[in-house]
Amino acid sequence: MHLSLTEAQTLVQKTARDFAARAIAPKAADIDKHGKIPVEIIKGLGEVGLLAVNVPAGLGGSEAGVVSYALAMQEVAKACASTAVTMAVTNMVGEVIAKFGTDAQKTYACPKLASAEWLAGAFALSETGAGSDPGAMRTTAKKDGDAFVLDGEKMWITSGPYAGVFVVWARTGDPATHKGTRGISCFLVEAGTPGLRVGKSEDKMGLRGSSTSSLSFENCRVPESALLGEWNGGFKIAMMALDGGRIGISSQAIGIARAALEESIVYAKDRKAFDHAIGDFQAVQWKLADMKRDIDAAHLLSMRAAWLKENGKPFSREASMAKLFASEMCNRVVNHGVQIHGGYGYTREFAAERHLRDARVTTIYEGTSEVQRIVIARNVLGPS
Repeated sequence: MHLSLTEAQTLVQKTARDFAARAIAPKAADIDKHGKIPVEIIKGLGEVGLLAVNVPAGLGGSEAGVVSYALAMQEVAKACASTAVTMAVTNMVGEVIAKFGTDAQKTYACPKLASAEWLAGAFALSETGAGSDPGAMRTTAKKDGDAFVLDGEKMWITSGPYAGVFVVWARTGDPATHKGTRGISCFLVEAGTPGLRVGKSEDKMGLRGSSTSSLSFENCRVPESALLGEWNGGFKIAMMALDGGRIGISSQAIGIARAALEESIVYAKDRKAFDHAIGDFQAVQWKLADMKRDIDAAHLLSMRAAWLKENGKPFSREASMAKLFASEMCNRVVNHGVQIHGGYGYTREFAAERHLRDARVTTIYEGTSEVQRIVIARNVLGPS
């Protein structure tokens, strides 16, 4: 891979950086405080092409590639992690539909996601007892004439209350012959479909501007045309989407960490103790040095995974490595940031406290750190 960016990648990075600094960062504290991303920010992301970065131009996307997407995610996450996760999931939904959808599904859904006509897309995979183990899924979809009927519940659905379309996984195989992850299919369900109910938003520790809710399906009828991909082939779609999503989460973690580092540098130069800026003391310098080193290492891991995906090469292991390292790195970095800020880092007067809360979930969603280690170890060990 080439470490230097192309002209197109540099342009996407600059577009995301400028938009984030102008439209998102000044509102980040309010987004966290009030638990809501202003509609104009989501619409703005669509206007500058950041809601479908890796979706073909013919479907309304930017067609800028995975590296560009990762770079854009870093910039948006640096300004506001809540906005970044909303952007990430919409990009994932658009990519999945563009890759696995029928021509009718693609031309109908992708432009609405790219333009923010639908404010967001949402993934409905996790359930109360089926997070890291999707094979424990209990939501079902049964054929009934020219329709499918969905019944069940989903949990931890990002953007649930304002998503325009949900990618929903349900068990469709015969339980006697299709156990575990076999016999799972994928469906596109539009918001407002009778039988679909969006539950209350969770009161979360971090990413408070991004709504996370439950879904329930009760006799929810969708047409045959709602099937996404092959019958009983939904697990493959989920795993491919999560592999790509892990690149996005690594980028989000890098963006949060960069914000924490930059703010810590400013504070270390300004804050005086014992007649010196605290940045003059070795204890603080070493923290800043470790923060910078780890952020750059995570960036390189993330860029490698993005480049591999963009060039059609195997990237599952590399995506897990990037996500694992970047998310754990981010938690270390934001902890250092709070420590450097001292007592102020424990208050909401400074963003250091918000970064600490936002960072925590990066080691959990899109596959926990434990799951990432399983993925990497299986790849290293090879077939048993």
